[in-house]
Amino acid sequence: MTSLLFLIPIALGMGLIGLLAFLWSVRSGQFEDLDGAGARVLFDDERPLPPSPPHPKTGG
Repeated sequence: MTSLLFLIPIALGMGLIGLLAFLWSVRSGQFEDLDGAGARVLFDDERPLPPSPPHPKTGG
């Protein structure tokens, strides 16, 4: 029974910390564009990558 005196406040404190972290992320705009990140993965960039330098041992 004594352990509940420690565990209940710890659980409530961790829940409050999680709620505050969630509210902070909502206010800072973390959930503004949920579909944009998934779409950016599927499409290539508009500009091509620069050519890589030749390998010194193979010469090209």
